[in-house]
Amino acid sequence: MDRHQGMADAGREQVSSMVLGAWDTFLARAETVDLERSSRLPGWRAHEICVHLGCWDDHTALADLIESARTGAHGTPPDPDAVNARVTAAHRDASREEVLAALRRNRDATARYLAEEPVELDTAPAVSVVGQVPLLSVVLGQAYELAVHGLDLVSCGAEPPPADVLQSGLAALVDVTGGLAADLGIVGRVTLATPDGGWGFDSDARGWRVRRVPAGEHEGPAVEASADLLLEAASGRINPVPAVAMRKLKVHDVGGLLTLAPIVQKVPGIPGGPILQLAARTVGGAGGVLGRLFRKG
Repeated sequence: MDRHQGMADAGREQVSSMVLGAWDTFLARAETVDLERSSRLPGWRAHEICVHLGCWDDHTALADLIESARTGAHGTPPDPDAVNARVTAAHRDASREEVLAALRRNRDATARYLAEEPVELDTAPAVSVVGQVPLLSVVLGQAYELAVHGLDLVSCGAEPPPADVLQSGLAALVDVTGGLAADLGIVGRVTLATPDGGWGFDSDARGWRVRRVPAGEHEGPAVEASADLLLEAASGRINPVPAVAMRKLKVHDVGGLLTLAPIVQKVPGIPGGPILQLAARTVGGAGGVLGRLFRKG
C-alpha cells in the first residue's frame, strides 16, 4: 500500500519554489532594517532574529538534519529555546555583514539540498524539534519560520511579508501537523482558511495529504482568518481570544479540531498551540492542547 507523504507528494519543484521564495523575501527585508532595533520578541533585536536563522560554524542545523535522515534519525529532539539562546549569545557581537552572510549561507544550503541531494532523502525521517518528521517537511518548515519572523521584522521597520510567503508558511504548518497526525494514526482533516484561499490536510492509515483550499471553502474542522493572523495565532505572537471576539478569527467544528489532541501527549512542541487551546476552552477542556513548533524560532 502506497503511503502518502504530504507535500513530498507534490515534489521538490513546488517545495523549492515556496522555501526559496520565502528565503529571498526574508533576506531582502533583513537588508533594509537596522539590526540593532528592538523587536516585539522580548530581549531580541532584529539582530537576534536574523542570527538564529543563519548558518554558522557552530550552528549548521540543515546539515545536521540531513545527516540525521541519512543515518536513521537516531537521537532526541533538540530543545529549540536552548539552541536559540546558545547561538544568539555566541554571535551577539557579529557585524551586520556577518549576520547577513550567515543568512545567505543557510539559504544556499537549502538550495543545494533541493538541487543535489537524493530524492529518497525527502521522505526519510529526521530528528527535528518536534520529533521524527520527513526531511522535506522539515525543509519546508523553514517557510513557516521565515514567514513568522518576517512578521516579527515588521516591528523593526521592515515591510510585511507578501501574500505568497504567508501562504507558504501556512502550507508548512499544515504539512508538519498532518505528518504528526498520521504518525499517531489520527483519522481526520483540518483546514487553515483565508480570504485568499488556504491549506488543509487529511490524515489516515495511509499517511497524509496536503491540499490547497480555494477561497471561501472550509468544509469540516477549520480555523478561518487572514493569513498573517493565522500565523500570528499559531506561533503565539498574539492571543487569539480577542480576535475571535471581534470575529476576525473563526473556529469551525471545534470537536473535529480536538481530534488532534493526542498529538500533544507524544509531541508537546506541535505547531498551532494557541488556536487549539482556544478550541479546548470552547468545549470546556483544561489547559493547552498544542504547543510551539518554532515558538521564538
